[in-house]
Amino acid sequence: MAHQNSPRDPLFVSRVSLFLTFILLLWPLLWTTQFSLYSLFDPANLKVIGYFLAGFLPPATGTEFLLELFKATIETIAIATVGMVLALLIAMPLAYRVSRVCRVHHGLQLLPRGLLTVLRAIPELVWALAFVRILGLGPSAGVLALGLTYGAMLGKVYAEILESVDQAPANALLTAGSSRAFAMLFGLLPTASKELTSYTIYRWECALRASVVMGFVGAGGLGQLMDQAMKMLNGGEACSILIVFLGLVLFADRLSAWARHAMNSALTPEPLIRLKNQLSGLVVFMLIVYFSYQMLHIDFVSLVSLEAVHSLSQFALGFFPADVSTPWLIQIADGMLQTLAVSILATLGAVIVGLLLALSKPRVLVNAVFNLLRSVPELVWATITVLAVGMGPFAGTLALALHTTGVLGRLFAQAIENAPMQPAQALRNAGTSRALAFAYATFPLVAPQLVAYSLYRWEMNIRMAAILGFVGAGGLGQLLYVAMSLMNYQQACTVIMAMLLLSVLVDQASARLRGFMHS
Repeated sequence: MAHQNSPRDPLFVSRVSLFLTFILLLWPLLWTTQFSLYSLFDPANLKVIGYFLAGFLPPATGTEFLLELFKATIETIAIATVGMVLALLIAMPLAYRVSRVCRVHHGLQLLPRGLLTVLRAIPELVWALAFVRILGLGPSAGVLALGLTYGAMLGKVYAEILESVDQAPANALLTAGSSRAFAMLFGLLPTASKELTSYTIYRWECALRASVVMGFVGAGGLGQLMDQAMKMLNGGEACSILIVFLGLVLFADRLSAWARHAMNSALTPEPLIRLKNQLSGLVVFMLIVYFSYQMLHIDFVSLVSLEAVHSLSQFALGFFPADVSTPWLIQIADGMLQTLAVSILATLGAVIVGLLLALSKPRVLVNAVFNLLRSVPELVWATITVLAVGMGPFAGTLALALHTTGVLGRLFAQAIENAPMQPAQALRNAGTSRALAFAYATFPLVAPQLVAYSLYRWEMNIRMAAILGFVGAGGLGQLLYVAMSLMNYQQACTVIMAMLLLSVLVDQASARLRGFMHS
C-alpha cells in the first residue's frame, strides 16, 4: 500500500523547484525588458507594421537601383574579405604571445591578453562609428573595425586551439634547441591547421554579416544602402536588399562547404598532390584578396601617416576623462541592466523556439525559416520591431530573438542530425513515442553541445544587445548613440567602459557555466 502511494516520479519535487526557480528568475527579466504582449498585438501597432511590410512588395527592380545594389553587394564581400585579412595579421602574433607555447613570463602576457579582451569586448559597430567620425563615410571604417574586433576574436580562439592539440611535437623541438616560434610553426600548426582554417572560414561568414550591420553607421556596403531605404520608408528597395542578404547567407554557406571540402582534399597523404592543392588554394585566396582590396580603394599608407595618427589621437583624447557624474552613472546602470536582460531573454527565447523548430518537419521549410531569420541583420529586425511594439528594450529583445533563433536553430538541427540514432530507435522499437525517445535517448547525447552553442551565442548577443539601441531599442546602445550624436565623448567613454565591463562579466559567466556543464 505504501508503495502505491509513493509518487511515480522520484524527482517530482526537484523538477517543480527548478521550474519555480526559473519563473522567479524570468520575471525580473520580463519586467526589465518591458515585455508586453498587448503592445505586440495592439491593433494600432499591427496596422502600422502591416502598412510598412505591405510596402515591401513588389521589390524594386529599377536598372539604376539594381546597379547600385550590385556594387554595394560586391563592396560588402570585399569589406569582409579585406577586414578578415587585417584580422589575421593582428590575430597571429597575439595568439602566439598569449598561448602557452610562447612560455614567456606571466607578467609579459598581461598586455596582449588585456589587448585581446578590450578589442573583442567593444562591438565592431562601435569601432566603425568611431572610425567613420575620424575617416569619414566609406569602407575604410568597416575594414578597420572588422580587423580590430575579429583580430581579437581570432587571436583568442587560435591560442585555445594551439593549446588544445598534442604538445609533444612542439616540446620535442624545444628540447632539441629550436626556437619557440619554430616549434609552433612546425610542431603545432600542422596538427591544428584544419581546425584553424575551419574556424577562420566560419569567422569570414560572420564578418560578411557584420559588414552589412556596420553600413548602418556609414561604413559602406549593403548596410548603408539598407539604412537609406529604411529611413526613406522605401519598402521595395528594402525588400530587394533583404533578398540579397538571404542570397549572401546562402552563398557564404556554399562557399564555406566548398572551402572545407577543398581543405580536406589538400590534406591528402601524397606530398606532391598536397603541395599542388595547397598552392592552388593560396593563389585563389591571394587573387580574391587582391581584387577585394582594389575594389575598396583603401590607402593604408595614408591611414598610418602622421596626420592620420594625430587626428586619431586628438579624437581619442576627447573621450577622457570619462563622465562619472552620479546622474549619468545611474543611467549607465539602468542601461546595463536592460542590455543584460535583453541578451538573456532573447537567447533563452531563441533556444526554446530554435529547438522546437529543429525538431519540426518538413526540413526544407524549417531550413528556409532558419535562413530567413539569420540572413536579416539584428539592426534590420530591430527597425521592424520598433515599428511593431514601439521604442524600448522589448523591441531589442524581439529583434535579437528572431535573428538568434535562425542561428541556433540551424546549429541545433545539425547537432541532432549528427547524433547517433541507435538509442532513440531502440526506444521507438519498444513502443515509445517519438517525443519520449528524443527526450531520453537523443537529447542527453546532444545536450552538452546545445548548451555550448547557446552560451557562446549569449556571449555574442551581449555585444549585439549593447548596440541595438542605435535604432531605438534601448539599453547601452541608445545611450551611446545619443552621446556620440551630441559629440559628448566623455559620456560616450563611460558607456563604452560599461560595455567592456558587461562583456567581460558575461564571458566569465559563460566560461564558468561551460566548465560546470563539463564537470
